[in-house]
Amino acid sequence: MNRSEKLVHDMLAGHRLSLARIISKVENRDSDLAAMMHLLYPHSGHAQVWGITGPPGAGKSTLVDRLAANLRAEGKRVAIVAVDPSSPFTGGAILGDRIRMQQHSGDEGVFIRSLGTRGKHGGLSHATKEVVLVLDAAGFDVVLVETAGVGQTELEILKLAQTVIVVLVPESGDSIQAMKAGLMEIADVFAVNKSDRPEADKMVRELINMVGLNDHDEHTWMIPVLKTEAVRNIGVTELVAAIAGHQAHLTVTDKRKLKTAQFLKNEVLDILTERLNQTLMAAFETKSGQELLQQLVLRETDPYQAADLISGM
Repeated sequence: MNRSEKLVHDMLAGHRLSLARIISKVENRDSDLAAMMHLLYPHSGHAQVWGITGPPGAGKSTLVDRLAANLRAEGKRVAIVAVDPSSPFTGGAILGDRIRMQQHSGDEGVFIRSLGTRGKHGGLSHATKEVVLVLDAAGFDVVLVETAGVGQTELEILKLAQTVIVVLVPESGDSIQAMKAGLMEIADVFAVNKSDRPEADKMVRELINMVGLNDHDEHTWMIPVLKTEAVRNIGVTELVAAIAGHQAHLTVTDKRKLKTAQFLKNEVLDILTERLNQTLMAAFETKSGQELLQQLVLRETDPYQAADLISGM
């Protein structure tokens, strides 16, 4: 048994340190990553993955904390992946695990990890999907993915979350129409958080009206709009019930299989894209690549011809 196999074996046996080390290997794109994922893949495919997204300041972290507590009360094992803005200098997460979710410290049924976005505009770390797979293989029942909240580019959450919860606050009311093309169209559940604030009821009505404008039939999921006050733990039980309803809908309508197939297709395409990018970048490090770059600078060739030459190398 080599080191990678030993690490995977220990993780599957429940060793949290081995789990943390594997996630670090995923983040660092270590050379044995593919071999480890090959070993882990047969153990995955069981966890529910919930995506929690929305604008900055909506209280997503507090709501995730409450969701985790509610799930733990049901006896479920929960993993939390908090995708934070990266430091431009180190690529690491500015916000760390230790300043989050303090009530869960010492609970073996909860695992928390922060991932830096590392410059990715979709609000998701490059490694997020693979980290979710690792946590799935580790036996967690639910994986909560909280995104960095960077706006409409959060569409990438659709590539990994079976259920997307869009968290808004009453102050978002004036911008609902502007957001409609982005965040507003990825929601499976709306949570109007900080609902003790003025305009909360108005925002709920606007969202319900917006949802009602969509075409519906017996196979369509009617997006629920709920009010929550995460700080006071109000509305969280109802939110969990709504998410459970969506998960049941996916199973009954066979949409779960379709989503899974699309997720896996995207994952293969992402791996191919990553490998292709590495190969193409390496082409410029060769002697002929440097000569080609110089020709571009001197305008002796153009980028299209250069691309044709590189693809033929």
